[in-house]
Amino acid sequence: MNEWRFDTAGREQTSFQTREVQRVTLWGLALNLALAVLKFVVGIVGTSHALVADAVHSLSDTVTDMAVVIGAPYWSAKADADHPYGHGRIETLITVVIGVALAGVGLGLAYNALLTLQRPPAESPEWIALAAACVSIVTKEWLYRWTIGVGRRAKSSALMANAWHHRSDALSSIPVAIAVVGARLSPLWWFLDPVAAVIVSILILHAAWRILLPALNQLVDAGASRETQERLIALVNQTEGVKTLHALRTRLIGPGLQVDLHIRVDADLTVRQGHEIAHQVKDRLLAHGPDVVDVLIHVEPHHPKAAPAGH
Repeated sequence: MNEWRFDTAGREQTSFQTREVQRVTLWGLALNLALAVLKFVVGIVGTSHALVADAVHSLSDTVTDMAVVIGAPYWSAKADADHPYGHGRIETLITVVIGVALAGVGLGLAYNALLTLQRPPAESPEWIALAAACVSIVTKEWLYRWTIGVGRRAKSSALMANAWHHRSDALSSIPVAIAVVGARLSPLWWFLDPVAAVIVSILILHAAWRILLPALNQLVDAGASRETQERLIALVNQTEGVKTLHALRTRLIGPGLQVDLHIRVDADLTVRQGHEIAHQVKDRLLAHGPDVVDVLIHVEPHHPKAAPAGH
């Protein structure tokens, strides 16, 4: 009965997190569409080619928003016969897609900026373009902070990656604002826009790399960090009845950590007693381990010359 209540609570918590992920992303989708329309119209009226290009960037953000909204119910679904380890890799794949899209945005901004350096714009933008750029910067930075907060609470790598996509939009609007101010103050300062855009693109590419690296590590089944492994070893060794442990293996699936290991117990214990010790180890790791969601334990008899713990 207790196990049933725990499982129900876990499902309710997962469902709540999924709704939160979808809610903040749907707000992001609506704001991205509104900003894209605003920047496109103002860019045309205010003769700002940079703002029109930024409108396209905002429109591209809606693609990753839709990927998160559609994908969240799938990656949070419970394990089934065809997916006994759950569906966490769906979130990892979406994170990779968002990281690649973000890298594409960074490269595109850099390419356009370098082209602009070779041909100065024929018309100076109007002040109204500055207002639209400032609205975009403030709105997308606020959306980034909201999204990253929900992503951290839900431990969603895809949502945190999408948050960085929001911030990239805020950053890409900064060169637009600089270009308007520079062009209005002096036509000789037209180069401020492409130079600032190159700097921003480098920051975006760095963010994309930080998103892609852990996601790619998950796809190739990289294990937990040494620090995390040491925490797991300490928790196992604190369990009464465990003599030593070895063959510790870990892998990340979505935000959860899967652990399997071998423990050695007194060779004279009954099968039931060894099983109870293994259950205590599993319960301890699930309760206190860093993001541990599943544990597989193999029980072996302990001999005085057995390998030391952690090997």
